[in-house]
Amino acid sequence: MQIEAVELRTVSLQLKSPFRTSFGTEHVKDALLIRVAADDCEGWGECVASAEPLYSSEYLAGAMDVMRSFLLPILFASGDVAAADVGRLLAPVKGHRMAKAAVEMAVLDAELRRSGTSLARRLGGVVDRVPSGVSVGIMDSVPELLDAVGDYLDQGYVRIKLKIQPGWDVDAVRAVRERFGDIPLQVDANAAYRLSDARQLCRLDAFELLLVEQPLAEEDLRQHAELAKLMTTPVCLDESIVSASAAADAISLGACRVINIKAGRVGGYLEAVRIHDLAVASGVAVWCGGMVETGLGRAANIALASLPGFTLPGDVSGSDRFFAEDLTEPVVMRGGYVDVPTGPGIGATPLDAAMKRMTTAKSTVSRHD
Repeated sequence: MQIEAVELRTVSLQLKSPFRTSFGTEHVKDALLIRVAADDCEGWGECVASAEPLYSSEYLAGAMDVMRSFLLPILFASGDVAAADVGRLLAPVKGHRMAKAAVEMAVLDAELRRSGTSLARRLGGVVDRVPSGVSVGIMDSVPELLDAVGDYLDQGYVRIKLKIQPGWDVDAVRAVRERFGDIPLQVDANAAYRLSDARQLCRLDAFELLLVEQPLAEEDLRQHAELAKLMTTPVCLDESIVSASAAADAISLGACRVINIKAGRVGGYLEAVRIHDLAVASGVAVWCGGMVETGLGRAANIALASLPGFTLPGDVSGSDRFFAEDLTEPVVMRGGYVDVPTGPGIGATPLDAAMKRMTTAKSTVSRHD
């Protein structure tokens, strides 16, 4: 497939309510979408980088610049391009995994749409629906947290994840356990703690959590391994896992018993499958994380979560968890599950009217520029 042109489009979606983590508070979701056009097909990708470099070193404006200046010229110069080749072709550009993942996603979507194949089938999915978990941000008070958790349970979500940080951890988790009993419950620290906080983190063992996610800094694999020896709660790594190689190192060190796979963070859905396969072979559980994606990225994540190793519920909530209006037909959670898209490609396409209202900027880069 020879790519003729690529459209870069930034969009802004209003969040239904502010979402707070240790990185800050989001009121809107700004996203960078990419549409590749070949002679007989097109495909969509979504970059999961945030507007500011707080979750990772990548951010939207930087992702757009590296695409325009480096990644897309490489693809244009490569002639016929297959999705399986994108990672290798873009490897000379160091880092920028989220930007690369968006480009690969768009090429993969176009390739699969042309062949009439769904992303789930291409990746190796084995189920037609996946369990839906929900992530609950840091609240102003415990009563507010309990109201939010109760509402999500009433909606049917099968697993609750609580964001935590120093000063908002044990008491919040205890309150949820006491109110709602033996629900599937886990916590996410987003690297907010240090190894010196081990005693406080070990207090979470009393609540029989599914896992504690990324308690320490991204680079601290050795410290995570030390913490894992002290806790009975399984340690899960998120930000630390940026590739299959990083996952292999973490597993070898004993730094985790669970991995949160986010395709955008690791450089694309094909690398995500490699991490899945490595984890399964190593006896490490995996689940599919989310980055508050639009319906495009959400559909692709659901396809990834249909692989056999994803035995824990992921952050694959319905569109209405975050947005009153999505860019695509909404992802709907029913009875605790979301359906795996069966249409060609990622199985989702932006709605023209929604795109027009939500677009903040767009530009096109051509092979002939």
